[in-house]
Amino acid sequence: MTRVCLVGDDDVELRYELVSRETSRDALATYDLATPYENSISLETVSLGAAVALLNDLNWYLVRFVNEALVFEPSVSDEEWLSRALAIAIRDDELDHADSGRFLKIFGVDDGRLLEPMFVARTGPELPAYDLHDVSETLVIRVTESEFGA
Repeated sequence: MTRVCLVGDDDVELRYELVSRETSRDALATYDLATPYENSISLETVSLGAAVALLNDLNWYLVRFVNEALVFEPSVSDEEWLSRALAIAIRDDELDHADSGRFLKIFGVDDGRLLEPMFVARTGPELPAYDLHDVSETLVIRVTESEFGA
């Protein structure tokens, strides 16, 4: 199963914004929504294509209320998430999933809250340690080269 996680902007209540509007509520109606992090919603879809299609359906809301739109596809990595742009590139065969792990955005996780991200480029099998805050957990997201340089 492919998972989607939407992390809300700091100044909005994401769940309220998504379920209070008919179009997004209808798009999310068939999914069981969870809250893995503060101000986030996650759900499971059947495939990478279905995850990207759902994100496309929700695009109006993502632009306005979402800080991060993430996709977890086990066939790409069993530990690392994908940014929306990278998920689209892999789905559209613009990038082979084997070549998707070089550019990373790493969030520290503290008490269910995502802390500021650190961008790193993978140069070997070991990831650099997240050092912006003292945390015991991190969330690693593979990003496109253009997202990395932005």
